[in-house]
Amino acid sequence: MKSTIAALWVAACAGTAFAQAVPGAQADAAAGYPNKPVRWVIPFTPGASNDVIGRLIAGKLTESMGHQFVIDNRGGAGGLIGGETVARALPDGYTLILANPGPSVNAPLLSSRAPYKPDDFANVIYIGYAPLILITNTNFPPRTGKELVDYAKANPKKVSWASSGIGSSLHIGLAVYLGATGAPMAHVPYKGTAPALTDIIGGQIQGMHTTTVSAESVIKAQRVRVIGIASAKRSPLLPDVPTLAEGGIKDAEAVVWFGMAAPLKTPKPIIDKLNREINRILTLADVKARLDQLGLEVQGGTPEDMDKFVRGEAAKLNRLIKAGLLKPD
Repeated sequence: MKSTIAALWVAACAGTAFAQAVPGAQADAAAGYPNKPVRWVIPFTPGASNDVIGRLIAGKLTESMGHQFVIDNRGGAGGLIGGETVARALPDGYTLILANPGPSVNAPLLSSRAPYKPDDFANVIYIGYAPLILITNTNFPPRTGKELVDYAKANPKKVSWASSGIGSSLHIGLAVYLGATGAPMAHVPYKGTAPALTDIIGGQIQGMHTTTVSAESVIKAQRVRVIGIASAKRSPLLPDVPTLAEGGIKDAEAVVWFGMAAPLKTPKPIIDKLNREINRILTLADVKARLDQLGLEVQGGTPEDMDKFVRGEAAKLNRLIKAGLLKPD
């Protein structure tokens, strides 16, 4: 009996010591983090807004944290491929994802085959957001958001509208637009923004929702036409382009947002260290100037701020599903 009690006492002490050691071990891990290259998964193809913003911040993280933050583009399935890569990675801070509506909320809630859920990530920081714009092939007759509605209704199912994948923010922007207008347009999902832009320029697809970041070069080269902004206010980058609301289309606002997340159970001290560093980077003059050029509204804040934001985005998506504007597969 005495030996049993002694054994239990030893086990209890060991458990207490372990419990006390875990926070210390986590703190030590954060103190030495990173001690090797960090992979930052961009869940879309190169050249899109996620890629541009990710590479900008990754370069600054590499400079300040002493080890390279390597961009790994994993496009496809509206962000699910990149999302799964990170959700299943070791929660040690060395595999991160550029969080975005597609992989973080939309695709996992819309696909019955999704291998993870939105709460399988530990959110690091909400970087910012940009309004979606509507672009078309330069030979496509409509020149405003309202003319697009009228054309689509006069030519049912003959207007093909691209996105960067089912569940991507561009797909959701289209769903919001269709819900606001009733325009009968066909959704054509691509594996990323870049191939969709190629087909719009070539005339195989009439247009798409996108961001000024993703379409910056083709807009400047006048290879596409911008016909509207899905925002409450005009963009300083496109001051002559009216908002959809100005053209009489209400409740069609849509944005794409960006952040950083890690696999669930990544040590909190590592999450907090990344959060502090990115908040600092977002205040740098050259970073702010470049993000302004890209039309990004910078947010920043705590991991808890991003948790609250993502929960709100999931609630919005579920309302669209209940209204029949989006259909889970």
